[in-house]
Amino acid sequence: MLRNVIKSVLLLGTIVLGPKMSVGQDKVIDQILAVVGSNPILKSDIETTAINNQAQGISVAGDSKCVILEQLLEQKLLLAEAELDTLIVVSDNQINQQMDRRMNYFIEHIGSEKEVEKYFSKPIVQLKAEMSETIKEQLKTEQMQAKIISKVTVTPSEVRQYFRQLSSKEIPEIGSELEYAQITMLPAITEKQDLEVKAKLRDFKKRIDNGDNFATLAIMYSEDPGSAKYGGEMDYVGRAMLDPTFATEAFNLKPNQISKVVRSEFGYHIIQLIDRKGEKIKCRHILLRPKIDPKELEIAKNRIDSIADFVRKGKIAWEQASYLYSSDKNTRNNGGLVTSQRTGSSKFELPDLDPDVSKEIVKMNIGETSRPFLTLDDKQREVYKVIKLNNKTKSHKANLQEDYQKISEMFLAKKKEDIYRKWIAKQQAKTYIHVDDSYANCNFKLKSWKK
Repeated sequence: MLRNVIKSVLLLGTIVLGPKMSVGQDKVIDQILAVVGSNPILKSDIETTAINNQAQGISVAGDSKCVILEQLLEQKLLLAEAELDTLIVVSDNQINQQMDRRMNYFIEHIGSEKEVEKYFSKPIVQLKAEMSETIKEQLKTEQMQAKIISKVTVTPSEVRQYFRQLSSKEIPEIGSELEYAQITMLPAITEKQDLEVKAKLRDFKKRIDNGDNFATLAIMYSEDPGSAKYGGEMDYVGRAMLDPTFATEAFNLKPNQISKVVRSEFGYHIIQLIDRKGEKIKCRHILLRPKIDPKELEIAKNRIDSIADFVRKGKIAWEQASYLYSSDKNTRNNGGLVTSQRTGSSKFELPDLDPDVSKEIVKMNIGETSRPFLTLDDKQREVYKVIKLNNKTKSHKANLQEDYQKISEMFLAKKKEDIYRKWIAKQQAKTYIHVDDSYANCNFKLKSWKK
């Protein structure tokens, strides 16, 4: 029965304005170009995606409309499965964050809000409303795709076998890479600054208890750039994802209860619990950081400069200096060696480095220790830092001895792609799919879209 309904729609081939118009007033406003299950893909979907891609600087190889159609066909397959999975949930906060990122990109690259409205030929309010459902679907499909490949792993023997089977043309060229270590020095916070921040947060708590809105105060005063514009609201997170002291306080709250002032590595907070689902909580918070006295910044700079000088003169080994004096807990027990949070590797290509580090390291020789420079640490706190260039490799053909990590990542990506493509093919086989004849000449990656 469903298939007959779909075929009837396809024969019609268009969508017309609704019953408020008379037959003589019917006006074609869209065209169905494909159907996946019971979900149509419209001509306007492809055109809108093309405009959004152009506005975001996204280019595709080949016929852009064919590429976009195949992406939408995949998305509809993923979406159908995601909507059956109760563990796949997209919050308003996630949608708003993604919306803000896109709108900020549009404004940055197109111009003002007025220029964006002119580009899309519609008001910002309408543009956001139309983007909201699209973003929600995309976030759901991303979660579904991640779930499909979440358990894919590779073993060392698989990596070695994969590399041996590569032809000489397939072996990638590895660009010049750097390994470096760091020592960081946090400036001291005076008692006066400490007390001022805690007093301000206690005042916020009192105001909220007396009727002020927590979210409004977070928007106005919180120094957490990720959550402040959303009223301090964070997504559902487990205990392990939070700072230990923050987590201890937050997990002991009851819904709507507000915490006492809590100190974490990021600064000071007050927290309000919104909801709890099993071992995950959703909360909002206001973060304030004590202001640093310029004198303390200068003291930190001089202290780390002295340490670096002792290292240069051989009075203390770099590794010992890192262990004794560095404020960075992630690196001080490992000789200050910095690793990528994304890959876990200690090897960086120059474009992947923090800009502040990059500016210093290009001037350095292997084994050299830099002068102190002011930067932000991973918790967005001002720190003085010195770095040591441990190693620098030249561009070369990948090999297992030097580049195992990169080869492993390559093979893992290939294995995930293969698993994902098999899942798509399996879903294709059991799902009704129709593609309009006007797209019959598309060179799809998967030929089975055309049944």
